[in-house]
Amino acid sequence: MTQWRLILDPPRPGPLNMAADEALMQAQGDADRLPTIRLYSWQPACVSIGYFQRAGGEVDLEACAQAGVDVVRRPTGGRAVLHDDEITYSVTIRQELLPGGVLETYQRLSQGILQGLRYLGIEGELARLTHQSRSSGPESAATSPRAETAGGSRAACFDSPSWYETLVGGRKIIGSAQTRAAGVILQHGSLLLSFAAEPLAALLRAPSAAARARLARHLDRRVTSVSEQLGRRPRPGEIEGALADGIAAALGVSIVRGGYSDRELLLTQQLCEHKYATERWTMRR
Repeated sequence: MTQWRLILDPPRPGPLNMAADEALMQAQGDADRLPTIRLYSWQPACVSIGYFQRAGGEVDLEACAQAGVDVVRRPTGGRAVLHDDEITYSVTIRQELLPGGVLETYQRLSQGILQGLRYLGIEGELARLTHQSRSSGPESAATSPRAETAGGSRAACFDSPSWYETLVGGRKIIGSAQTRAAGVILQHGSLLLSFAAEPLAALLRAPSAAARARLARHLDRRVTSVSEQLGRRPRPGEIEGALADGIAAALGVSIVRGGYSDRELLLTQQLCEHKYATERWTMRR
């Protein structure tokens, strides 16, 4: 049975989290590197913006600064996500080990997340939409199978589901995106432990207070969380174990706990310092 490595990280700042995901992606080019599941969280809270988003145009940077919320740009597409009370997953794997197009591989990995939710006692489903809107870019082409937004703000990731994302009772519980470079897939996404619409809406640009209030109500209708579905706060480690087991079961692989290689640690440090922690990257047009 194929082995996949599992890395469990402590809470980290946004630039370091994004640097670690890209470092694992780059290192997947090494022939002996195992496909890797990384589970992590964020400290302090952070808004991540999609590869193609205009940072200052859709996110209220002043409001983020006043709230003590970091801002970082992801290597993947999609829209803004407030990372606060959540578990984030990333999967890095060579395309030869997970063949297929974006939607096909997105579906297969999402099946693993869906199975992980079942292990927690949450019965979800994968969104199947009638059309798709997809962005692509050069080189580290950030590709996110996005649907057109049905109301609300296009700036917010959780305001509408994408192809094969996980819904519970028609409400989104996980937002994910995928990118590919040099024959390697990176897919990552956020599983909400709890959700409050107002803090996210307050960090997005809106033409008026009334428009921001409408956005918050819209998000409340569209989004759910693990705690809401379970009626309790998950125990420490409960979600991480369920997600790892779900991916293993859905893809028919075995999981081995591991850490970073020296090369991955060095890449993470370099990418954080010279890319993700820089204004040049975050604010780029």
